[in-house]
Amino acid sequence: MSTTVIRVEHLCKSFNGSRAVDDLSFEVPAGVVFGFLGPNGAGKTTTIRMMLGLLEPTAGGVSVLGFDARTQAERVRERVGVLLENDGLYDRLTAYDNLDYYGEIYRLSLVERRTRIQGLLEHLELWQHRKEKARVFSKGMRQKLALARALLHRPPLLILDEPTTGLDALSAVSLREDLLNLARSEGVTVFLTTHNLAEAGKVCDRAAVIRRGRLLAEGSPGDISAMASRPRVEIEGRGFNDGIVLSAIRGNPLVESATLDGERLAIDLKGGGSIAPIVALLVGRGAEIEQVRKHGADLEEAFVSLLKEGDR
Repeated sequence: MSTTVIRVEHLCKSFNGSRAVDDLSFEVPAGVVFGFLGPNGAGKTTTIRMMLGLLEPTAGGVSVLGFDARTQAERVRERVGVLLENDGLYDRLTAYDNLDYYGEIYRLSLVERRTRIQGLLEHLELWQHRKEKARVFSKGMRQKLALARALLHRPPLLILDEPTTGLDALSAVSLREDLLNLARSEGVTVFLTTHNLAEAGKVCDRAAVIRRGRLLAEGSPGDISAMASRPRVEIEGRGFNDGIVLSAIRGNPLVESATLDGERLAIDLKGGGSIAPIVALLVGRGAEIEQVRKHGADLEEAFVSLLKEGDR
């Protein structure tokens, strides 16, 4: 049975009478990459700050690794690796000295620091740059070094707030791969906030979508896509252009719409609709079916659909 690493229960935060986080509840199981998705201003960073005990909730509560974030904030912060908007690096120190400094703060022994720093920098392909000062690093290199800093004390939970913002496409891909590899190899649970849905769809095992501080959906990327979209079926074959056949398909209660393009029939199903009765109907009407493909919306399409539904 999976351990719950983060539990958010009816969490609220108001600023000057305006709700930034509004009755938010969700759980993050151990060992997953969990995406916390929403547009800018959705309340993602505010939620993280309450998880870390940096903000007092107006109502509700958060437990992180079994500790109450309101009353045991120091215990939480000791055990969590964090990468927020500020990367926490010292420009005048070398890459190695930055990590060595934080290693001392985390009370790692000299031997532990040396071993851990070399291992992380080699994994992130920064070992050859260890003697260079952080101020000369590119944005992508700084983010990698900040990721090493966050992982230095072997935390069981890593919280990352928009880690690829400002990176070029290649740097973002590189950082995403490093994140996944390190999370898997070190058994770290990752809590990732982002509005980059392509990124989230590739790295997240589970996700929650919020809008104006309220939860819109939670589950695997596939679950979220399914609940926010109508599945589409493409059927290739012959015998679809009979007006009676097409009318029968369009009149089926499982079908939202159907369009015919030559020998390809595209059907949008209503939520929960099954394709088997549609195929049976076509065959019963004398159509010859060569191929059936069922598609769901990707996470980005589902996200947009959820936001529109939330606005309504």
